[in-house]
Amino acid sequence: MVMPAFFSKTKERPGKSLGVLFISSGGLGDTVLLSLIVNRLCQIAAPDESITLVLRHDAAKMAFLFNDRITILPIDYTDFQKTRLYREAISNQLYSANFRLVVSTDYLRHPKIDDAFVKACAAPEVLAMEPRSWAKYDKELTKNRALYSRLFDSGPVHLDKVLRWTRFANWLTETEQTSPLVRLPEERVKVAMPYPRPTVILVPFSAVKEKQSPPEVYAQIMTHLGVDYDFIIAGAPGDLDANPEYKFLLEHPNVQFDGAIFEDLAPKLKQAQLVVSVDTATMHLAVAVGAPTICLASAAYVGEIVPYAPEITPENVRFIYTPIDCEGCLGSCHLPAENGMFPCVARLPETRTLAAIDEVLLE
Repeated sequence: MVMPAFFSKTKERPGKSLGVLFISSGGLGDTVLLSLIVNRLCQIAAPDESITLVLRHDAAKMAFLFNDRITILPIDYTDFQKTRLYREAISNQLYSANFRLVVSTDYLRHPKIDDAFVKACAAPEVLAMEPRSWAKYDKELTKNRALYSRLFDSGPVHLDKVLRWTRFANWLTETEQTSPLVRLPEERVKVAMPYPRPTVILVPFSAVKEKQSPPEVYAQIMTHLGVDYDFIIAGAPGDLDANPEYKFLLEHPNVQFDGAIFEDLAPKLKQAQLVVSVDTATMHLAVAVGAPTICLASAAYVGEIVPYAPEITPENVRFIYTPIDCEGCLGSCHLPAENGMFPCVARLPETRTLAAIDEVLLE
């Protein structure tokens, strides 16, 4: 269920605080991974207690991954920062809800957004992880520690995101559970008809263009597999216009573009013989639904997101990336781009990609 974004301005609250609010400020890919662990986090709520989850409005496109007990509250973070009336409306909505407990799930917290939500709630108990250092905001983050009842030391800066959430969930619930594999319950994904022919889904687009492999890589994949396969290029409706150099791929035999929303794309991914994807939300979704997946990754998130930690990696995914001295930069690349790409992406060996495709399709 999705809550409306606006709420009438009021200062009145019920006398007793009830319900649990979780705040998650990650993007689409983070939201896919959060859905794997959210039920463990929710064990901190009483059996009949309401649970609300704040998501960025763009990340709320993954709301279908969460069970019906969780009410999704999408917030436009840009409007919250820039538009006073919107900020007041959201703040009043959070205050009026009168939550018993607020939990921030993010290791990287913004003091003027995440902490502002926490402050607006004025909840009797607020729990979170110790925030990651952020030079621009460290003074404000230190000042805002007073907003939190308790903070959990979740580990070093470079730690797989799901492992970090598992540690946090164990701390919240006073349990000791192992980290889950990246695999969604069957009931979270719609059923789709099988493709009439063997089908490979290609996901070449990223919000960060420097993470994209060149279109010639995907043309080579299609040529390598030949006419026995159909190909689908998956992306948002505007991706081809934003990346016109990829349009020639549609001239290849047996290829089409699919701009379906994530809820409709998920079952299609599940039916594919193979998904070859850049490191993006669709890649995480493909792995989570069980599709055989090859990720053409940068080295930026080694040790935090991609590749996954061995403990959570299912058998259906292979990560291809170029080790580099500065890997794990978390997206802050200090090296000059090579042909418009991060160096670690530009140096991905095509032979490894084609060999991995052959291996996966022969399994």
